[in-house]
Amino acid sequence: MIPAVEITGVRKSFGDFTALHEINLSIAQQEFVSLLGASGCGKTTLLHCLSGLDDFDDGEVVLAGTSLRQLDDDRKTDFRARQTGFVFQSYNLLPVLNARENVELPLLLTGISGREASGRALDALDAVGLADRANHRPNALSGGQQQRVAIARALVHDPLLILADEPTGNLDSDTSAQVLNLLDSLTRQAGKTMLMVTHSPDVVGLADRVLCIREGHLEEVKR
Repeated sequence: MIPAVEITGVRKSFGDFTALHEINLSIAQQEFVSLLGASGCGKTTLLHCLSGLDDFDDGEVVLAGTSLRQLDDDRKTDFRARQTGFVFQSYNLLPVLNARENVELPLLLTGISGREASGRALDALDAVGLADRANHRPNALSGGQQQRVAIARALVHDPLLILADEPTGNLDSDTSAQVLNLLDSLTRQAGKTMLMVTHSPDVVGLADRVLCIREGHLEEVKR
């Protein structure tokens, strides 16, 4: 089976500072990998290179057999819109849109009709327990509810890969555990691959594999 993610020799610098040193990583399809490390060690930079949000200086990133280096900017943007789902610490919901409209966005960006997008968004909200909040804007939702909307948005377009960057960082411990378990269960049910940047020890217990970045170098954590 082709790996979901294959990273070979990736290096990324910002001026004289090298954020990533010769990163090599293979993630199997349907695997849940957590990524640990101190602030500023390169975790988010790796996510950005992996998703095509940032270019990298050397090396190769291949997602399900597609090399990001072989895609121009327009094709890379389209590939990212179709094949990746993002869950962020700060939720990144558009405040002028209600929950359903926020979840619809990945579908509309790939050319799906408004009617179909609306139906699929409602189904996704139902899966995260928020069907009754579909018409509420983010400011009328709690932090945990906003993150559940973000999870629905990340999964609604059936992407290959879920990238989660500190998804429970803004939540209290009880809400964090609920959101983390929901994200884990929905991702596994859908057969998705997930890479999660986190400081949470709870994630370590759920993940199939734990990695750590130290000063731009990637290593596996033995458990």
